This record gives sequence, structure tokens and C-alpha cells, in this order.
Amino acid sequence: MDDNTPADDRRTARDFDVEIDDVLDEDAEDDEDGLFDDLLRGEPIFENKEVLRPSYTPHELPHRNEQINNMATILVAALRGETPSNILIYGKTGTGKTASAKFVSQELEKTSRKYEVPCEVEYINCEVTDTQYRVLAQLANTFIQQNREFVDDRVDELEALAERARDDPPALDDTEFDSVEEVVERVDSLLDDREEMEDVPMTGWPTDRVYTEFFDAVDYVERVAVIMLDEIDKLVEKSGDDTLYNLSRMNSELDNSRVSIIGISNDLKFTDFLDPRVKSSLGEEEIVFPPYDANQLRDILEHRSETSFKADALSEDVLPLCAAFAAQEHGDARRALDLLRTAGELAERDQADIVTESHVRRAQDKIELDRVVEVVRTLPTQSKLVLYAILVLEKHGVHNINTGEVYNIYKRLCDEIDADVLTQRRVTDLISELDMLGIVNAVVVSKGRYGRTKEISLSVPVEETEAVLEADSRLGDVENVTPFVQARFDNE
Repeated sequence: MDDNTPADDRRTARDFDVEIDDVLDEDAEDDEDGLFDDLLRGEPIFENKEVLRPSYTPHELPHRNEQINNMATILVAALRGETPSNILIYGKTGTGKTASAKFVSQELEKTSRKYEVPCEVEYINCEVTDTQYRVLAQLANTFIQQNREFVDDRVDELEALAERARDDPPALDDTEFDSVEEVVERVDSLLDDREEMEDVPMTGWPTDRVYTEFFDAVDYVERVAVIMLDEIDKLVEKSGDDTLYNLSRMNSELDNSRVSIIGISNDLKFTDFLDPRVKSSLGEEEIVFPPYDANQLRDILEHRSETSFKADALSEDVLPLCAAFAAQEHGDARRALDLLRTAGELAERDQADIVTESHVRRAQDKIELDRVVEVVRTLPTQSKLVLYAILVLEKHGVHNINTGEVYNIYKRLCDEIDADVLTQRRVTDLISELDMLGIVNAVVVSKGRYGRTKEISLSVPVEETEAVLEADSRLGDVENVTPFVQARFDNE
């Protein structure tokens, strides 16, 4: 093959989407197309894609005025220097809980600066920071850093005051100090405090010591601290309710500060597992976020699409279809925004001028597949083995798979990777869990006098599922599964 061979022929012969030799050719002209030129040549559809991401906090939240006003009514006490009631916020995923709470928090902090009232909101995602130690350490370090900044600013002010007072003693008349020496003593005291302000390590200390550091840090200056704990049920599930107990009883011991807690949860029943004392103090005010309906989701999408897409980039059926798909998913606005963003990305890859209904339907399939991949990837090893057994049977043409057939293959897979073999009853439970996750379909059928059994089939794409399972370091070592399956059938 020489350089005169047409590019299409070279691509077919090499089976590459990109001719690597051309990309790396040092003699290529500067004005020749590179790897990304074609992609950059298309007109972008998005104006600001970040507006469609879950992390974005909009300036306006349609259909959440009631909940936002309720929060504001409770938290306004902080602007009066009083302790706001603790708030528990409930609602399914994608109902605007976190976005509304962050919006109210931003307004609270902005207003507190306007009226020079010391009020701060600290946000913690308990799905990430999920132990008492980490929550307290993160809070402690946040307030320690704020205290350092306070000391630095105050020292600068006092040193400037002392300098003025040396030349002009009446400069102290409207202050708490009677002499320059008192000012200097206060500066020295602040600098001593500053030296003792060390960060809390994220591991290694006794939890009691971390709590003491947090307590001292938050109480160092006068302030109202609102602590927002998102996914609070994950913290309780992982670490119990000790953290909430400690936080909820702090105010009786604080001298300068006051602490208020906002808990956000997808689980309406998580308080059932709390100590009654924690439950009563934590749930002083409760706000429920209902799911959005299709019309409300459409309003949200229209509001976001105005700033996220260029003018006339969406066909008229795109927003209603995204809203309809998301309304089927329990009114999940996050799902609706993901669909719209993904549809836009697919349209850009196609170098299309507008986003159409077909892009939305492809986006729905892609998101669903991504969800399946993520669910399968995060399954425990034993569940992966059971799923792998079902997958092997399906790949070899077995229909209406029963639990016994799955168990036989499962045991052989366990032998291959040296895993513990669970009982058949436990494997049946794992199959039911996979059924609940939507990965398999398990239907109980009657076999007459032979009793009842489960008929099992995969509900997810075989190739993608197999690729995810084999990406697991343990399952990737499985070999010679086919002969086991063949032997199993030959013996029947």
C-alpha cells in the first residue's frame, strides 16, 4: 500500500477510524485536517452545558416556591442572631431538595453579609463523607480556616489602631481599649490563638478529640452555623446516629455560637431507626418535596434550556418527550435534565443543526444502559457470580432457566475463583435482589406435582453485561466455563 492509495481504501484495509500514520506524519502540512478539526468544524448546539448538570444551582426553581418559602421562614431566625429550628427535608431523587436548600442557603449568606450578621452555611454530602469522624473533621477544618482568616483580619485592624493611637491617643476613645499596651496584648493573644489552630487529620485521632476541636472551632467567634447534611440517611446507615446526637445537643453547651441542622433524605422512614431524643430534636420542622408531574418537568426544562442551548437548537417535540420519559421515573427532574443534555451531546456528535426526537430516544437508551452498567459494576462478588451463571446459560441457548441450573454453574464458578459457595436458598435470595434491580426477570411458575420454581432470564444486554463482569479482577480469571455448561446439558 502506498501514499497514493485513497484514504477510504486505507481506512478499510487497516480497519481504523483514524489513519494514525497521517496523524503522526512529521512532514504533514500545517493546514491539513487534524484529529479534532472535523469535530470543531460543526456549530456547537450548547450555549452553557453546565446549566443542565445536577451540581448547578439555578437562580429560580419553578414549582418549589412553597418549600423554599417554608425554609426561609424557619432560617430567618439566623439573621436575627437566634437559633433556627432544625429542618428535615424529604423527597424522592430529582425532586429539587438539594437545589432548593442550596438556593435558600445562598440567599441566607448573601443577606447576612448585607446586614453584617455572622451566619454561615456548611454543606456536606454524606454519601461521600459518611462517618462521624469525617463529618466532624471536615466541619472542624472549615471553621478553623475561617477562624484563621478572622484572626488575620483582626490583627491587621488592631495593629493599624495601635499605630494611630501612638501618634493620636484619642483614637482609642470609641474602642474597648484604654491604652496602646492593651491593644498590643490583644494582638499577642490573637497570634497565640492563631498558632494553635491546626488542621484535624482525616484519620488517626480519637473521635472525642475531633469533636472537641470542632466544638472549640465553631464557638471561637459569635456566629450562627447552619450545617446542611445531604443524604443524611447514608450517614445514619453507616455510622449510626451518634453524629446527629452530638450536633443536636451542642447548643446547650456553646457560649458564642449557635448551630442548626438541615438534613436532606430520599428515605422517608430513616428517622424510624433514630434514638427518640435525636428524632425529636432533629425533626423540629419537616418539609416534603413531592415528585414533579410531566407539565412541571416541561416548565423546568424550558427554563434551563433558555440558557443551556443556542436559539432554535431544539425541535418542538424534544422538551415534551424528555418530560414524559422522566415523569415515568417518579417525576425525576435530574433524569429529565440528563436526558436533555445527553440528547444534545448526541446531536453534536452527529453534527446536526438541531436536537430532535430521535436524539432523545437514543439518549434514553444510552442512559438506561449506563445505569445498568453502573449497577452491575457495583454488585457484590457473590451477586456477580450468580449473574455470570445466568449469563453463561443464556449465551448457550438455555431458555426458562431455573434456580437449580443457575446454582450448578454458580458452584463451578466459585470453585474457579476460590470463592465461598453459598447455599441454594441464599442464591435464590440473590436472584430476587437482581430481579428487584431490574437486571434479571425471575417469575415463579408452577410445575404441578413437582412444585414451583423460578424461571429466570436476563433483562439487560448480554455483551455489555459480560464486559462489565469480566472487568472485575476476580471474574476476569474465569476460564473453561463452556465445557462445564456442555457437560451439564449432556448429563440430562
